[in-house]
Amino acid sequence: MATIADRAVLITGSNRGIGRALVAEALRRGAGRVYAAARQPLPADDARVTPLTLDITSPEQIRAAAEQVESLDVLVNNAGIARYDDLSDGEVLQEHLAVNVLGVLGVTQAFLPQLIRSGGAVVNNVSILAFAPLPLIASYSASKAAAFSVTQSLRSSLGTQGVSVHAVLTGTVDTDMTRGFDIPKASPESVAAGIFDGLEKDEEDIFPDEESAVIADSWRNGTAKAFERERSGLARAARAAS
Repeated sequence: MATIADRAVLITGSNRGIGRALVAEALRRGAGRVYAAARQPLPADDARVTPLTLDITSPEQIRAAAEQVESLDVLVNNAGIARYDDLSDGEVLQEHLAVNVLGVLGVTQAFLPQLIRSGGAVVNNVSILAFAPLPLIASYSASKAAAFSVTQSLRSSLGTQGVSVHAVLTGTVDTDMTRGFDIPKASPESVAAGIFDGLEKDEEDIFPDEESAVIADSWRNGTAKAFERERSGLARAARAAS
């Protein structure tokens, strides 16, 4: 994808943090239409913005949102939750999986017809915690590891339909989730710019901030990434033979 200019972009979790910054960055880059989706969407202050009410755990709201969007070039699955926990309560893990994994998958599937028609892109905001968990937010870390695996699988399956799939491996960002931590943090605005930079460069795995960029080369050139490519190739060959 050479540019965001004139494209139709849908961003979930758009009412705060990274999501809100992504809306502003898409507009700054000349997006033709931005669908700003959230459970409580903000009023639009730009004619190019269409607010969408969307709880990504609600199949009904997902279907209703998909019916409102005639064409789409980029879907950014940004909505998510993070709770402090130590895996002692299984319901907390289930809640994270419902939003951060199943919600992302449900939204992606609902908008696939539009994305296939446009030869578009899916961008899933994951986390470097997909690689190594932070035990203070264990369920969040586990759900992001699952979301990364789902993203890799979708990359293989949707690539044959002309849809590219990108994982965003964010480091620590200055959002509500990290407000209690006195540690270096990237701004949501810089991360949003890094995400669209990576998308426009067609990077499969996007490392949009200084913390995550430290591991970018070792991941892209490492054994695990090579193994992903090998498995993906086997899957494509199996589908072609069936």
